[in-house]
Amino acid sequence: MSVVTGPERPQVVSHVQQALSYTVFDCKWVPRSARLLCLGSAARGTGLIQLYELHGARLELLREIEKPKPIKCGTFGATSLQQRYLATGDFDGNLNIWNLEAPEIPVYSVKGHKEIINSIDGVGGLGIGEGAPEIVTGSRDGTVKVWDPRQNDTPVANMEPVQGESKRDCWTVAFGNAYNQEERVVCAGYDNGDIKLFDLKTMSLRWETNIKNGVCSVEFDRKDINMNKLVATSLEGKFHVFDVRTQHPTKGFASVSEKAQKSTIWQVRHLPQNRDIFMTSGGSGSLHLWKYEYPAQRSKKDSEGSEMGVAGSVSLLQNVTLSTQPISSLDWSPDKKGLCVCGAFDQTVRVLIVTKLNKI
Repeated sequence: MSVVTGPERPQVVSHVQQALSYTVFDCKWVPRSARLLCLGSAARGTGLIQLYELHGARLELLREIEKPKPIKCGTFGATSLQQRYLATGDFDGNLNIWNLEAPEIPVYSVKGHKEIINSIDGVGGLGIGEGAPEIVTGSRDGTVKVWDPRQNDTPVANMEPVQGESKRDCWTVAFGNAYNQEERVVCAGYDNGDIKLFDLKTMSLRWETNIKNGVCSVEFDRKDINMNKLVATSLEGKFHVFDVRTQHPTKGFASVSEKAQKSTIWQVRHLPQNRDIFMTSGGSGSLHLWKYEYPAQRSKKDSEGSEMGVAGSVSLLQNVTLSTQPISSLDWSPDKKGLCVCGAFDQTVRVLIVTKLNKI
């Protein structure tokens, strides 16, 4: 690992801090707006959605919506920019889609899983990715399901343990490879270190590996391009960057791993405006900003003539400690480069500004 130094080094500036009276599990920018959402669990065991608007150096609470079950995760990825409907997964296994202008009753609702939905992602909305608008959910019940909100109660794909295989807690899911109408993959990470890549075109398991540690977060650098890079973070402070452009028949994808810190890396999020820059959030209340450097040659032939990938390297651009508690959620603004929001278990949401991102 190299560390970038000098005056051009980006700075991570805490712009606004907002204390919350509940546990926040996820936070999201509302696309094409200066608004953000905090999703979580109130002290009395209900779910909360709070909508804030950024006014200079303060956050104004516009709306608070209470729901029967704590809300674990949310995404706008399967909605249009006109509607900007929020899809959420809750502690009871329900997938709901909300119109934030009229949030009393969900516009779509399904009892998706037997247990908590830990992770959710969307694709095909917001003008990102080709093909149908779809939502993927990963649950403690061991299943990963893909939903098309235009179809009622049944998932369009269901990835579950085969007969005799023990169910593993799925902690994280992400879409990728949605560069045309036919292609699409889902990556899922599990509590035992398994990473599985499901091909939705062929409805088959395309690749799997194990990183020997619970997988907390996975994300492709872009959803709407030919698979390029995939980052997976783990329970014990390590992350892995897989070059998913070239798949070797037996060795799979080339990867580089980095020990970022001693504690859990809860999340990874790529900068929307530059896919080679990503941020990780940690159990120690810290954020690390990274840059991926490609190797001189991204693939080579092995002794048998099969193409295999060549891993690049990562350099640390900046790190900052903001909280005494884990930073469990992270989201870059899709519209304003360097604007970021994070939620931590100290019941605080923070709006951050990362400077000098155009200099690297």
